[in-house]
Amino acid sequence: MKKNIKKLIILNIPYFVIGAVSTNFGEAFRIAGGSNASERIQSVIVDGFLKQAFSNPLPSLHPVDIMAGLAVGALIRLVVYIKSKNAKTFRHNIEYGSARWGKPEDIEPFIDPDFRNNVILSQTERITLNSRPANPKYARNKNVLVVGGSGSGKTRYFIKPNLLQMRTSVVLTDPKGTLIGETGNAFMKNGYRIKVFNTINFKKSMHYNRATCSPLKRWCTALC
Repeated sequence: MKKNIKKLIILNIPYFVIGAVSTNFGEAFRIAGGSNASERIQSVIVDGFLKQAFSNPLPSLHPVDIMAGLAVGALIRLVVYIKSKNAKTFRHNIEYGSARWGKPEDIEPFIDPDFRNNVILSQTERITLNSRPANPKYARNKNVLVVGGSGSGKTRYFIKPNLLQMRTSVVLTDPKGTLIGETGNAFMKNGYRIKVFNTINFKKSMHYNRATCSPLKRWCTALC
């Protein structure tokens, strides 16, 4: 409570100072000659009443001058208050963007404790395959877009590590036709049923009618 009162007093000191100074302006206006406001203002400027009022550095204690000082201080405080309420939201010191490099604690809530139950994104970053994590706000879409030029390691460093986790069923499009030979045996040893649909060489493809597999009986048996 005391801290709040102290803070309130400190924040309002500038308005007290402005009000105190304004009492001298009020005194100059009060003692100036003239029948109306414009004549009084002219008299204050021309006839030196302003200098006379400020000859004493202390605030004027005349009731009219005090009222003038309170009115000026309150008016300025009101203007500042209204401005603060209608102020735009500025992101100071991050005007050029708030992006930054992620830290381990940023990705940690999205990682499943079971290593195999994750999509491997990098050596240290993963995202859980669980579509309903304990905290729903950490649920994320599992689609991943990997962009890279030829030979940049998309297959070697993303596709293969995730395939060899052997944690889910997989539907894979392989234009090169290399992954079946490089990972097929690993899947078979882990109890997977592998089916191949080859639109380039139908002799190496599974068929709708298994009877047509007779020329490649051995191959089909291994894949089925």
